Amino acid sequence: MIIPAIDLINGQIVRLYQGNFSEKKIYSNDIHAKIKDYYSQGAQIIHIVDLDGAKDPTIKQIKLYKSILSKIDVYTQIGGGIRTEKDIETLFEIGAKRVVISSVAISNCTEVKKWFKNYGGNAIVLALDVLINANNCKEILINGWQENSQLSVENVIKKFSEYGLKYVLCTDISKDGTLLGPNFVLYKELTQLFPHICFQSSGGVSSLEDIVRLKSCGIKDIIIGRSLLENRFTLLEAISCYQNA
Repeated sequence: MIIPAIDLINGQIVRLYQGNFSEKKIYSNDIHAKIKDYYSQGAQIIHIVDLDGAKDPTIKQIKLYKSILSKIDVYTQIGGGIRTEKDIETLFEIGAKRVVISSVAISNCTEVKKWFKNYGGNAIVLALDVLINANNCKEILINGWQENSQLSVENVIKKFSEYGLKYVLCTDISKDGTLLGPNFVLYKELTQLFPHICFQSSGGVSSLEDIVRLKSCGIKDIIIGRSLLENRFTLLEAISCYQNA
């Protein structure tokens, strides 16, 4: 399916270029209106990222999430700065349907395995932000893309697959926010290696043709941010394109 993305900094909808916080573009501060618009066009899930929380877990925008979800009955998956089980419980309590975890899966693997056991694979999305090096190794970046974990995507997926991993959100950071097209080779390799995983692609989608190609690569969910914010096509058009591809 098509999943519209809303990235937030200080209560504003933004997009970063290749994850660079110094290259930030602000689109709107009316989050409720944007979510309602996506929902009215047929969105089944809204992907929300707290970029403040991703950079510094002590300043997560929980009050903002609570305000949004108290006014709009919409299925959301939320990520950014989730480090503890209390963080997960808080998001579920205010209405999130899935939580998106990233850095903590690398820094505290043992604890995250417990979360998969406690909540199940349907409740947790594992977000892996990828930097492909000169040797074509898919290295995972953590802590708001500020640190290289030196671990490969393949090894991390294998590790958590034993504990019920179902959803993996994979982003090639060189593509994120660029409108230069997704990394189709990356996604095709991963879907073939791990057919049991529902991969969510993120980054680079600039046209409806990108959606067609991603589906042909085996991608189940396509997260789209900047193209929708800049009206390159509507969410309704994107959903129709995916369904008919």
